[in-house]
Amino acid sequence: MGKTTRLNSNPFIFDVCHYGAKGDGVMTDTVAINRAVEACAHAGGGQVHFPPGHYLSGTVHLRSRVTLNLDAGAVLIGTTNLSQYQRPAVPDHLWEAQLGQWHRALIVGENLEDVAITGQGVIDGRHVFDPEGEEKMRGPHAIAFINCQRFSLRDISIRNAANYAIFFMLSHEVDIRNVKITGGWDGIHFRGSPDLWCRDVTITDCQFSTGDDAIAGYYWDNTVITRCVINSSCNGIRVIGPVTRLIVNDCLFHGPGRHPHRTSLEKRRTNMLSGINIQPGAWNPTHGLLDDVLLSNNTMHHVAAPVTIWIGPGNTAGRITVAGLAANGVYQSAITVQNWAHAPISSIVLRDLSVEFSGGVSVMPEKSRDQTPDNSLNHLPAWGLYITNVGTLLVEDARFSLEEADLRPVIQAERVGKITLDNVKYPHGRRVSHVYSSARQDNAIFTVGGESNSKEAWEADYFHP
Repeated sequence: MGKTTRLNSNPFIFDVCHYGAKGDGVMTDTVAINRAVEACAHAGGGQVHFPPGHYLSGTVHLRSRVTLNLDAGAVLIGTTNLSQYQRPAVPDHLWEAQLGQWHRALIVGENLEDVAITGQGVIDGRHVFDPEGEEKMRGPHAIAFINCQRFSLRDISIRNAANYAIFFMLSHEVDIRNVKITGGWDGIHFRGSPDLWCRDVTITDCQFSTGDDAIAGYYWDNTVITRCVINSSCNGIRVIGPVTRLIVNDCLFHGPGRHPHRTSLEKRRTNMLSGINIQPGAWNPTHGLLDDVLLSNNTMHHVAAPVTIWIGPGNTAGRITVAGLAANGVYQSAITVQNWAHAPISSIVLRDLSVEFSGGVSVMPEKSRDQTPDNSLNHLPAWGLYITNVGTLLVEDARFSLEEADLRPVIQAERVGKITLDNVKYPHGRRVSHVYSSARQDNAIFTVGGESNSKEAWEADYFHP
C-alpha cells in the first residue's frame, strides 16, 4: 500500500514513487501513476507529486480535485506503445464522436471539476506517431479534457506532442498560465458546441513554438489571450467558428516557425501564415454569431498576413476591432476582411495601425477574390487593406508602408455601406495607387479627413490608376 504524507497545512500529497513508479525512463509507470491519482481522489483530493525523474507512461486518468505537480527535473514521457493510450468519451450528438481514437491522450480528463497540472517539470509526448492515425501520422494528444470546469495549467512545459499539446471540449473556467509549448501540431485547441460553448478561458504569459496553429478552435465565450509569445509554422491564432467576447491583447507573433509544419514535413515548410486568422465555417458549417472581438496592442514580425477575417456562407458577424497593431515583414497579404455570408459584417474598426508590407506586385489581379469563397492569401486586389461586404468601416490613425513599390491600390473596399478614413497615411509614388471602393449601395457615405462625400467624389479624389 502506498504511503500518504501530510505537510503542515498543505493538502494531502501523494508521491508517485510511493506507489511504485520508478522514474527511470525504462520501466513503464502507467499503473503506479494512476494508482496514486486514485488514492488522492479517494482521500477527497490533493496533490499527486512527481519528484525529479523520467516517468514513461501511457494514459494518466486525472480525477476531480486532484493536482498533478511535476517538480523541476520531472519529465512525464509518452510510451511508444499505442495500445496503452485511452480517450475521453465524446457525447454522441457531436460530430467529433465519430473520430474515435483521435481523442487519445497522455493525460485524460472527463466530467471533472477543480483539477490542475502544475510545476516546473515537462510533459513530453515524444512524437508517438500512428501510421493508422489522421494523415497517417497523428498519435495521442499530450492533454485531452472533455466536459470539465475549473481547471488550470501553470508553469509546465509541453513538448513533442504527437497531435495537439492541449485539447479540451465543452469546458469552462479554464486558466492556462506561464505554459511553454514546443513542437507538435496545435498548441492549445479548444472547442465548444452550438449548445455548450467553452466559457471563461484565459491564456496568459504562455510561449508557443508549434508546427501547426498555436491557438485554435470555436464556440468560445469570454476568452482572453494576453502577453503570449507566439511562433508557428501555420497560423498564430485561428478561430474556425463562432466566438463572442474575445480579447487578444499584448501578444508577440513572429515567424518563421522554429518547428516545421507537421503535415508538410516532406517540404519542411516553416513560413508563418496569418498572425490572427478568424474564419468561421472553415472546416464545417458552424451556426452562431461571431461578435465583440477585440485585437489590441499586438506586435507581428515576418507573417504572411497580420489579420485575416473570412466569414463563410451561413455565418454572421457583428463588431470586430483591431487597435494598436504594429507589424513589419508582412510578406504576402493585406489585412483582409472577406465576407461571403448574406448579411454584411456589422462593423469593422481599424485604429492605431502601423503595418509594413513587402509589396512588389507589378501586375493587377484579374478579379476580386470575394466572388468565390477562397481562403488563399495570394493575388488580392489591394496591398494594404481589402474589405468586402461590411456595414461600416472605420480606419483611423493608420500607417501603411511598402518595402517595394506595388501597382495595386493600398485599400480596396467592396460592398461597404459607410467608410470613414481618418488620418490614414500611405506612400505616394508613380507605381503606387491609392484607394478604391465599389459601394455596397449607391447612396453609401464616404468620410475622409472629417468630410463626407458621395461615392463618385470619393473615388475621384482617392483613386489614381
